[in-house]
Amino acid sequence: MAKFIRENNQLFAAKTMTISLRFCLLLCSLSGLFAGLQACNGTQKGTQEASAGNMQSIAADSPVLLHKGLQEVTDVVIYDIFSPPVASRIYAYTSLAAYEATRWADTAKYPSLTARLRGFDPMPVPSTDISKAAALAGLKAMFTVARNVTFSHDSLNGCEKEVMAAVEKSGMPKETIAKATEFGEAVGKAILARAAKDNYKESRGYERYNVTPREDVWNPTPPDYADALEPYWCTIATLVLDSAAQFKPPRPIPYSNKKNSPYFKEVQDVFDVSRQLTKEQQEIASFWDDNPFVSHHKGHVVFNSKKMTPGGHWMMLTSQIVRNTNADAARTAQCFAIVSIALFDGFISCWEEKFYSNMPRPIAVINKYMDETWEPFLQTPPFPEYTSGHSVISSAVAEVLTALYGDSFAFNDSTEVPYGRSVRSFSSFRQAAEECSISRLYGGIHYRSTLKLSAEQGKKVGNWVLLRTKINSTTAQ
Repeated sequence: MAKFIRENNQLFAAKTMTISLRFCLLLCSLSGLFAGLQACNGTQKGTQEASAGNMQSIAADSPVLLHKGLQEVTDVVIYDIFSPPVASRIYAYTSLAAYEATRWADTAKYPSLTARLRGFDPMPVPSTDISKAAALAGLKAMFTVARNVTFSHDSLNGCEKEVMAAVEKSGMPKETIAKATEFGEAVGKAILARAAKDNYKESRGYERYNVTPREDVWNPTPPDYADALEPYWCTIATLVLDSAAQFKPPRPIPYSNKKNSPYFKEVQDVFDVSRQLTKEQQEIASFWDDNPFVSHHKGHVVFNSKKMTPGGHWMMLTSQIVRNTNADAARTAQCFAIVSIALFDGFISCWEEKFYSNMPRPIAVINKYMDETWEPFLQTPPFPEYTSGHSVISSAVAEVLTALYGDSFAFNDSTEVPYGRSVRSFSSFRQAAEECSISRLYGGIHYRSTLKLSAEQGKKVGNWVLLRTKINSTTAQ
């Protein structure tokens, strides 16, 4: 079979708008809608860029630098339409770079994480004391990596330029700024050396994934019938897991189209729940959807909207948590890094199982045997049903954040406000993860039994992250 090179992080971007000529006038009338969607697509990008020119001075050791860096990376992930697995890779390498540079604010409290991870060479050591400019070094390291794993370099460069100007306004000596940025760049390059060996580039050229036209396995689903997303993600080198299959979940319920079978009862459950969704359940499903590229079909018109990935949701929530608890720069970088590790290995673990069990989505079975016109509340993503990515990564992150902040840390999640959603309140990170998981049943895209087993898989990943990084309630700073 001939090999082809395909960039799955641009898989959805390749979906161009197809419009019948007779609907050109309709398209023009919808221009206002498209303008609104484009504004949402960039999240807070336009606002951030507009305010950058008026940015006040920022201290070189301020956590504000890292929050601005993470927001910019998230905006670029959205703008460049990276898929959830690829986005997790971006978050992991940029966050680890930020931490390995920022930790020099207090190395006694914040030891190297990459020294405890797989595949990293020893990190650079600064030639001089940069403790008062460690956050600036962290931002430089983050952007050095980001420029090599994303596409929108102009946006990153512009943000960095504005931030550097704000730091200069603080009165920090230029020599100190130069030393910090030089060190940050060196750290970024060291992180990129590991990224170059994680099999990402090689996986872009693997043979095209071919589906089997059988009802008991996954096949592309409506409305777009898109190709499988990142079918070889399990070949990406993990950060802490011994292998992608280290925490392989139990076998899913065997497929059966017999109405009295355990499998069909799961299908019936999805169908029944979908027909009686409450407004609260609809809000929960929408709040946690985080589909980075949703297509909207109106007759012959197809348009698309963009937003955060599931990993982006948890990263921005982490930013919100550390900001609300007045964490310093090193603590902020630590939290970003630990959460990103859980996301990265969580996606690899989940994707290994997805394309191993290769289970069909509810829409395929319901359309064939129950209601050919049925549509789920949420758009079905283009990969197999078992296990649930949202459930795995959310449970993994919840374990990590619980270790960092405790089992009863109550918080409000406002990360979805820019996308028109409300603020939701939770009594703990685990409660939030549980709600995220059940949202996939409300969305009509996962079975109830899948969600339970997926959460267990994610918990194992999260606890392994804590074990390998030696982070717990007593060591978390």
